[in-house]
Amino acid sequence: MPRRSVVHEVNLPKKSLIIDNGASTIKAGFSSSSPGIDDCHTIPNCLARERDKRVWVGSEIETIRDFGEVAFRRPVEKGYLVNWEAEKAIWDSTFLGQKSRLHCDPHDTNLILTEAPNTSAALQTNCDQVIFEEYEFVSYSRHIGPSLNAYHDIQRLFGGSARNSHIPAIPAECVLVVDSGFSHSTVTPLYKGRPIQQGIRRLDVGGKLLTNYLKELLSIRHYNLMNEEHLVNEAKEKVCFVSNAFRQDLESTWKGASKKITEVRADDTDIVIDYVLPDYNAGIHGYMRPHDPSLAAKVKKMGAMANPSGVVEDFMTLGNERFAVPEVLFNPADVGMKESGLPETVLQSLSGLPPGLWPAMLGNIIVVGGNCLMDGFMERLEAEIRQLAPTECVVRIAKAANPVKSTWLGGAYMAADPATLKAAQVSRQEYLEHGSGWLSRIFARATNR
Repeated sequence: MPRRSVVHEVNLPKKSLIIDNGASTIKAGFSSSSPGIDDCHTIPNCLARERDKRVWVGSEIETIRDFGEVAFRRPVEKGYLVNWEAEKAIWDSTFLGQKSRLHCDPHDTNLILTEAPNTSAALQTNCDQVIFEEYEFVSYSRHIGPSLNAYHDIQRLFGGSARNSHIPAIPAECVLVVDSGFSHSTVTPLYKGRPIQQGIRRLDVGGKLLTNYLKELLSIRHYNLMNEEHLVNEAKEKVCFVSNAFRQDLESTWKGASKKITEVRADDTDIVIDYVLPDYNAGIHGYMRPHDPSLAAKVKKMGAMANPSGVVEDFMTLGNERFAVPEVLFNPADVGMKESGLPETVLQSLSGLPPGLWPAMLGNIIVVGGNCLMDGFMERLEAEIRQLAPTECVVRIAKAANPVKSTWLGGAYMAADPATLKAAQVSRQEYLEHGSGWLSRIFARATNR
């Protein structure tokens, strides 16, 4: 007869650490009985090296004054955690540093960690080993990031009444989560908080690709900014928007052989702007201002000139770059990618589900991730999904109250209920007895304890 495993009753500690380990930033914080956005802290998930070879780790990057030619090294590539050497340096500084606001003792802490959909088994095993064998957390659960959004008050996002705060949060029955982040964009259908694997779809377009595309355009048309990732990413977040009339906007900003940049028509002024480059020595961040054709002509002759306060400034006049870059999310073919745009990816996700679930999924689409903060993104996505969806289905799309921290907050809602938390967590004692293979099956809901 096979030997029966011993069931260990483990009393979980009261402190739970939730980590949404994103490619650009880590969203982390401790759970509470009534969690809120203020409980979540954002930490750069990278190492940075300056010209003088000095290395900054995690939250230390926020204190850098001069980002000129700063090189970044990220432990997460294409959405997957592949470099634990770099990640451990960031985690050690963030969670084990005595002066850190997120300092904790892993021997007295539960851990809830997110991962990207369709992470390989080898990377999952490596992650499990680091968590239990090196950090030695008391208990741990690994979740696909989008799945935690099911614990939000979904109906309130669509204008319904708020749920009773005294009742433990339970996952919504049917939710379709569109997550457009730094490395990629994913569409994940959830049924009672669990991802439906055959419906998960991925688009390899995220904030990093958009930043790189903008770097190329600006380096060709203005200054060489190929080594200025931070500067260009900051500019992208401030000036880019999603056009709801792409062809019309492209024609209105087109500068043919007979049209100079100084010849801006009245209907172009809302699109064409001047972006003033940051002055790190003076502590001035980049900012945009209305385009001044006469000023542009003068600077073109004289080079950089001083503004009214006497500070010398450089600027770039930006036109179609502002909306041509985000357009890649909806038309990846613009940069030679043989993939469907985000609205088509949503419908491809539905095609992997039973038709009976389509109305519920289309009626509960939640959008998270930093890219949805761009102006015009939600309007364009909703319009194109409505065009593609079956006419008999009602389409409802809502953006999370805080798209960047939404996944973390969903995990905090889950951890606030002791019974739900205990059902999800696996103790270190169980891991040492059964191994990583068993752990993977537990997290995939493929076996019972």
